[in-house]
Amino acid sequence: MRVITTTADLAEFCTAAAAHPYVTVDTEFLRERTYYSKLCLLQLAHPGEGDEGAVLVDPLVEGLSLEPVYELFRDESVVKVFHAARQDLEIFSVAAGIIPTPLFDTQVAAMVCGFGEQVGYETLVRKIAKAEIDKSSRFTDWSRRPLTEAQQRYALADVTHLRVVYESLAERLEKTGRKAWVEEEMAVLTDPATYRTEPHEAWVRVKTRTTSPKFLAIVRELAAFRESYAQERDVPRSRVFKDDALVELASTKPRSEKDLSRSRLLLREARRGEIADGILAAVTRGVECPAEDLPRVDKTREQRQVNPALADLLRVLLKARAEASDVAQKLIANSAELDALAAGDRDLPCLTGWRSEVFGEEALSLCAGEVALAAKGRQVVVVRL
Repeated sequence: MRVITTTADLAEFCTAAAAHPYVTVDTEFLRERTYYSKLCLLQLAHPGEGDEGAVLVDPLVEGLSLEPVYELFRDESVVKVFHAARQDLEIFSVAAGIIPTPLFDTQVAAMVCGFGEQVGYETLVRKIAKAEIDKSSRFTDWSRRPLTEAQQRYALADVTHLRVVYESLAERLEKTGRKAWVEEEMAVLTDPATYRTEPHEAWVRVKTRTTSPKFLAIVRELAAFRESYAQERDVPRSRVFKDDALVELASTKPRSEKDLSRSRLLLREARRGEIADGILAAVTRGVECPAEDLPRVDKTREQRQVNPALADLLRVLLKARAEASDVAQKLIANSAELDALAAGDRDLPCLTGWRSEVFGEEALSLCAGEVALAAKGRQVVVVRL
């Protein structure tokens, strides 16, 4: 197997790959000790048999530039094929401000082609490529050098079998006329905003039972400080302080380091120095937040319980339509969307694009009382009233 360690060799490979209709891509990375993923290995393959046309790129080698890869990613004549692409794409978006286009995600395509919910790569390889992958190297430390032969073999398999998977799924999509469905899904993955975490929006991910706007204002400021601090120093959020400590701080409203010392959940290193200063400043901003700037909880959560019977009927309809269309339910709509739909919300993804054709139009008819559901043998059918 070929391991690329120089920019010149990488440029040569990328030039050759640009002559093909697609290239398969995968990465190995670490994130346990950093905020951003650390790229440890890049795998690439263009059409070929076995290891032919497949390479491992070692980004940890001093002096190696990934610019030839980025140039290939910008080439719109070559489809970039990933499996479960989101984390891989985040690496390139953060490192170089680039997102490969055009993009094809085999996990999304597999859900459209009837392989179930978020089907794993190994399952697709077994079902489509009729091969097995040795999983023994999956959880190894990819930053350590030299890489073992087993690691290299495992990493290469992530792009060699992907060629067969991609070609099979692309053919199925052409036959079923669903290619546009996958392209519609790729719009989210290729949107740069997908990979940006804005500090002042971080608070919405913090789980708390308290809905007081004043309390949430402190949560918002603490979460924003933590996010900014973690991003600037490239450390995990949990190394600054964890969510349970954040909620505790929002409740106790510490105003001095002495107050911080009484915290049960705050890490020792967060009780003094820069983190302590940031916490105290964030609490002050939250406490002094003007009434017009206070965050508000989404009250629609309560409203979504207004008609639970309708929500249950929508779940039955979704299951029936997903089975009839041979598409994963989760790709059409999630539980929260169904609750919102039952509550009267109409600004939902399941009511647009291909989802409207598969499910949305009949869902709206069900909500309007224009259709009913009936059992016919083992199937659920829609009956127009």
